[in-house]
Parts: sequence; C-alpha cells; structure tokens
Amino acid sequence: MLPAARRFFSFTTAMSSVHGFTVKNAKGEDTSLSDYKGKVLVIVNVASQCGLTNSNYNQFKELLDVYKKDGLEVLAFPCNQFGGQEPSCEIDIAAFVADKFKFEPTLFQKIDVNGDNADPLYKFLKQEKGGFLVDAIKWNFTKFLVGRDGNVIKRFSPTTEPKDMKKDIEAALQAKL
Repeated sequence: MLPAARRFFSFTTAMSSVHGFTVKNAKGEDTSLSDYKGKVLVIVNVASQCGLTNSNYNQFKELLDVYKKDGLEVLAFPCNQFGGQEPSCEIDIAAFVADKFKFEPTLFQKIDVNGDNADPLYKFLKQEKGGFLVDAIKWNFTKFLVGRDGNVIKRFSPTTEPKDMKKDIEAALQAKL
C-alpha cells in the first residue's frame, strides 16, 4: 500500500479516468490501469464468503466467455469490510475462484473501499458514480462499468446480477474511443 501522503496526492490530482491510477495486483506488483486502455472494464469488490459470490463469479465467467474477445475485462478487488467475508489472502482467493468456478478474473490486492483507508481508485469511482442515498459502497459485489476511454459509465448495486449488465456491456463494447 502506498504511504498515506502519496495515496492522498494521487487522488487529489485531477484524475479524469481510471487509466490514471496504479494499483497493486494480487502478487503485490504495481499495475497501471492505463494498460487497459481500449478495454471495457467491470471493476468489482469481491468476497469469497458472501451470499452473492456464487452467482456473481459464475455470471462473470459466462460474460467473459462471450465478450473477452471483444475487449471485456473483469477487475476484481477483494475487500474484507463487509461482514469479514473475505478473510483469505490473495493467493487463496485466486485458488478458490479457479477451483470452484473454473474462472480466473484479473485479481488485485485486497483493499478497503470505504473509510479513511479507502483505495484512491474507489474514492474516484464513488465520486464519478455515487450510490443511492449515499456514495459509500454498501456491500460486496458493487460493480462499476468503465468504457474503453477509462470513464465510468455506470454503477451497479451488489444485488444486480452480472447477466443483467449485458445490454450496458454490449453498448460499451460497441462504442468507439
């Protein structure tokens, strides 16, 4: 994790898209989200022990089976802020998803999505597309759809199933840069 001063600086510089952020992958290595320019992204906070886990992972796999060739990527950020439902380390999370769902999302380092220690990327996402009543992430599997240009298109609640995002994903895939 970046020092607090650097995290704050990164967020306060006028980021105009998710492509301006660098995050840590599951191995702890810096990953620039600019590597995803030209891709449509679903950015999602995940948890292995949540009641929404099975339907979300199964449906994300189905969406990627159909749309990955067209440029869809799912970026999964484990988070343990909701009911302690993601206590595992990134290695165990990746193994769980691969073994149970035969699916390997692009997995990143476990983060906080709310509060003083919220990851700068999630501060930006919430700023771009606030939630119903409050901007805070309310539970696991809150999803953000991001266009090829890195701009946040839409926010989906935890109870929105990935299959119900299909029309929005297709529209984003058809949009030109």
